[in-house]
Amino acid sequence: MTQTRENVRLANVKAVARVLLASLLALAGCSLLQPDPPAPTPSPVIQFGGTDRAWIEINIAMDESLLPLLELVPSRSGSPDVQAVALQVQAFTEAELSALRELHAQAGLPRVNPHKSMPMPGMVTPDQVSKAAKATGEEFDTLVLRALEEHLTQSRQLAGSEENSGAEPQTRALALQVIRTRDAALATIKEAA
Repeated sequence: MTQTRENVRLANVKAVARVLLASLLALAGCSLLQPDPPAPTPSPVIQFGGTDRAWIEINIAMDESLLPLLELVPSRSGSPDVQAVALQVQAFTEAELSALRELHAQAGLPRVNPHKSMPMPGMVTPDQVSKAAKATGEEFDTLVLRALEEHLTQSRQLAGSEENSGAEPQTRALALQVIRTRDAALATIKEAA
């Protein structure tokens, strides 16, 4: 009988051990079967290509060089048409500069712009501004219209390159906007000339 009790006790211990083992395996299995919590969705990475970066820097330099010339128009121009086109160009240039500077920051471009004061087609030079500052009336208007036409034509061409070859969507959208504003301003200049 002692042996039977021993067998029963041993059977009970084995049963308890099986239940404990099954419980542990169930718990382990549950954690293994549960899916991992979803990974946080990464914020979209803005990818600026080489064309985007160059276009941003060049246009900041070009637009910044244009503003001093435009600031001379109200006091030196004798033509309401030239004054109107200068106001039109100044308004969209300042708006674009704001957008370009935001893109410049997003792209992580260096603070020093390698294109600033770099001679290139369409860039208004300090000499042009000095020469215009000494002129008035028709002479001034001719200088300004010529500089504006060169600037807008080159700016439009560069925007076409960005729109076709750029990678970053915001930058390409701005380039498309630049094309539209340049086309409108160039048409106005032809009427004013």
